[in-house]
Amino acid sequence: MLTSGFSNAPISQGLVASVVLLSILATVTDTKYYLWIEIRPHLFDYGQFWRLLTWQLCYTNSTEVLFAAMTFYHLRIVERLWGSRKFASFILSTLPYTTLLPPLLLVLVIRPLSFGRINYLPAGPTPIVFALLAQYHAAIPYFYKYRLSSSVPTSTSAGTQREYGLDLTSKSTSYLLPLQLALSQLPGSAIAAAVGWLIGFAYRREILPGAARWRVPNWLLGGAAQKEHYDSLRRRMEGEAGIATGVETNREHVRRRGVVGGLIDQFRGAV
Repeated sequence: MLTSGFSNAPISQGLVASVVLLSILATVTDTKYYLWIEIRPHLFDYGQFWRLLTWQLCYTNSTEVLFAAMTFYHLRIVERLWGSRKFASFILSTLPYTTLLPPLLLVLVIRPLSFGRINYLPAGPTPIVFALLAQYHAAIPYFYKYRLSSSVPTSTSAGTQREYGLDLTSKSTSYLLPLQLALSQLPGSAIAAAVGWLIGFAYRREILPGAARWRVPNWLLGGAAQKEHYDSLRRRMEGEAGIATGVETNREHVRRRGVVGGLIDQFRGAV
């Protein structure tokens, strides 16, 4: 059965809510200017190294908030595939990499190579979005393929036409919103997106130190309640399957009757 909304995706629901609410809070309190990073003067002149830990808290404009919220909502399918525990474990275990690698890469590599011209890293959890997008790209199959093509006439004796086209899949449109995030504040947004994608790829290949096999403690996500939910869902599916096939499955009734009841049934059938 296809489920809509945030069914079986509570972590994705929290991500969408946090993206929107934190942005509203930053606007109301007029603290947006504390979020983005300018290597100079924020780090080199003012020594505001705490920005290395806070720049992913929220976006600073409404367009990015909209695109990020819609992308997190779409990526809830990854949580349904993995389960909430693995999904939360992925976000938390990769958080040190998505938080520290983009600004460090900008400080140590990109800014020196650009002679100080690339100096700005926009605020927002773009690396987390693209780390999740890498999992979506690798784990979720497409349903169909299609081709956008056009015929261009060529000056040949046979009068043939040459066809140019672009092969796409049912997943192609899913990358449009994240692409807007990557292109929103170039080049800093593209740096954050590229680093996030590489982190997601490294996690997928299990080459990210201390991330691939770590899991959030089960009690932290209400493991007992989730187990009861899935057990009740399994029992309901078994009951529906029994009704659909014309076989009434009542295991407790059979278990209580025991061996004596089975022997009685055998003799009754013989008579």
